[in-house]
Amino acid sequence: MNEFSPLYMLMSELGTFTDCAIITDETDRRYFIGMKSSDGTLVVFGDSAYLIIDGRYIEKARNTVTCCEVILRGRLFDQINELIAKHEAVKASVDTSKTTVAEFEKLASKLNCELDSSEELAETIRELRSVKRGEEIESMIAAQRIAEQGFERMLEVIRPGKTERELQLELDFFMLSHGAEALSFDTIVLTGSNTSMPHGVPGNTAVKPGDFVLMDFGAVVNGYHSDMTRTVCVGEPTEEMKHVYDTVLQAQLAGIEAVRAGIKAADLDAVSRKIISDAGYGEKFGHSLGHGVGMEIHELPFASPSSSDVLEADMIVTVEPGIYLPGRFGVRIEDFVVVREDGCFNMTDAPKQLITL
Repeated sequence: MNEFSPLYMLMSELGTFTDCAIITDETDRRYFIGMKSSDGTLVVFGDSAYLIIDGRYIEKARNTVTCCEVILRGRLFDQINELIAKHEAVKASVDTSKTTVAEFEKLASKLNCELDSSEELAETIRELRSVKRGEEIESMIAAQRIAEQGFERMLEVIRPGKTERELQLELDFFMLSHGAEALSFDTIVLTGSNTSMPHGVPGNTAVKPGDFVLMDFGAVVNGYHSDMTRTVCVGEPTEEMKHVYDTVLQAQLAGIEAVRAGIKAADLDAVSRKIISDAGYGEKFGHSLGHGVGMEIHELPFASPSSSDVLEADMIVTVEPGIYLPGRFGVRIEDFVVVREDGCFNMTDAPKQLITL
């Protein structure tokens, strides 16, 4: 097994806090074994790992999963206990952040070993997933290119009379029909005064001349997400709209310039937030500057004023400042970048200067 593979890295960490890890979460399972499935239990020891999976996926697993032994599911708990006995495990851990109380209690009653209730496994998995390997970054870049093609398409179809919902469906269809296996999240397309709601839900509001249109969206490739936001104007914006847009743009550019390994995520947030505050809009930027992205749309690190995270090389972080004037309009601009030792690599390749349609 490759010593840089996620499963190998997990196995090397286990001995510090447990004898066995039991992983059932679909996203985590795909991260470690590289195969998408709705079923499967990954049982990991310091020197071996096993995937117990039902008959619907057994052929696929045997053909594609090479990092662990694949076992056809029978009596699941008996099978897990056989592995526990084989490896003489005394303690087993589950990801308590993704396990219900009922699930934990059932496991505790069925397993022939102590079941760890600490956060150690959850924290280990989150930390492993926060630092990306080359193929993970490549998948996110591929997903981002699909999203950017979608953005170019939207510049052709946005016009007065189109509703938010119509534009959302247009963007979703484009991404899904141009290589996305899924959408990163429910696409946000807002116009007019609705743009003042950072995570508003697209509805029947129609675009009018002079409106901003805010789009927050992303595509998924190989399980990995992209994330971008752009705000454009239909017709000529007011001087105030131009000023707000330029303030957000300057805050975003400064944030990207500040990204580097070793910076505290809270300090990164502060770089962009200061520009917005100095312009008199501090209270109008109500969310964090950014977050990690990977197999989930929100992962470590989190760039917020209260964050204790420190950026490391090969982490991913979004830089997405915004200004929102309730009942009037809002602006957000978002890229996502790969942290490097001396800066960052911006995976987003889409124009950011104010576009008027």
